[in-house]
Amino acid sequence: MPFRLGELFCGPGGIAWGATHADIGDPKFRIVHQWANDYDASTCETYRHNICPNAPQTVYHEDIRKFDMGKLAPIDALAFGFPCNDYSVVGEQKGMDGVYGPLYSYGVKALKKFQPQWFLAENVGGLRNANDGKAFTKILAELRNAGYTITPHLYKFEEYGIPQARHRLIIVGIRNDIAKNVTYRVPSTEPYKDIDNTCRTAIEVPPIPADAFNNEATKQSQTVIDRLNHILPGQNAFTADLPEELQLNIKGARISQIYKRLDPDKPSYTVTGSGGGGTHIYHWAEPRALTNRERARLQTFPDTYEFLGNKESVRKQIGMAVPCRGAQIIFEAILRSFAGIDYPSIDANANIDE
Repeated sequence: MPFRLGELFCGPGGIAWGATHADIGDPKFRIVHQWANDYDASTCETYRHNICPNAPQTVYHEDIRKFDMGKLAPIDALAFGFPCNDYSVVGEQKGMDGVYGPLYSYGVKALKKFQPQWFLAENVGGLRNANDGKAFTKILAELRNAGYTITPHLYKFEEYGIPQARHRLIIVGIRNDIAKNVTYRVPSTEPYKDIDNTCRTAIEVPPIPADAFNNEATKQSQTVIDRLNHILPGQNAFTADLPEELQLNIKGARISQIYKRLDPDKPSYTVTGSGGGGTHIYHWAEPRALTNRERARLQTFPDTYEFLGNKESVRKQIGMAVPCRGAQIIFEAILRSFAGIDYPSIDANANIDE
């Protein structure tokens, strides 16, 4: 029997793509979509279009705080990438005191209601430090109290062959009665160390088709073009030697990603889902922002994956997603754990003792 996966805060489908494409060579151990929920309409349309086009009714566009879980079908597995706004270093880091911080509790509620065999929860690395570390400790305690043996780890996806330096805290939990016989271990980075994960290769090989989805260019002002022409690959608006008229008059924090151009010989820096001028990720050779399709490649979405919604919505969807291939690696480790198949592993790095 396959594992039927439910998702809360499902996003555009990065986790779902990784789950449904996880393959360990045994058809008895696979993952299938059961239902999903997200608060954003365009995000739900993207998910339906790509993940479950034949079952669009299984994706619920609703605010989780008003969502009736009683109407949902049974599941064997749960994934929830609860909103990171209040834990991200880019934001104010309000943690549990923010609007979004407590939303993880709906994942705990789903665990208690459905009692799936396992779960995967995802958030930014800043979660560990929010509220002086108390938020992370509280979340781990509640996941354990829901009846799960958990393995939290800060995954650096560039170490798994992903063409992007994206660091995410992922917690895998196995229901306690099953954990007596099934142990999840963090997959080793060793098998991926020789993969070419430079952003140049990700964006250029193979070339993006002229008629590719979501590949519209961003219109750049002449000032932005002139500024980018003075910024070398790997530099940003504050580290480059800019003429005075092209310098940014910003007081306070100088965010290192403002007008930062990619270094073509390294993985990209983190693809984000929001931000104003100077935050769109910039090509190393051409004075322009990346297209959404180029950004999607850095997130390892296939070119056939069509994002629905306006251009800014698509940008947000891509930036909020989990890299498809990164998710697939973790799901395949989960499947191997259940199948009793050994695989190279490393110690978890984010455990907090009970």
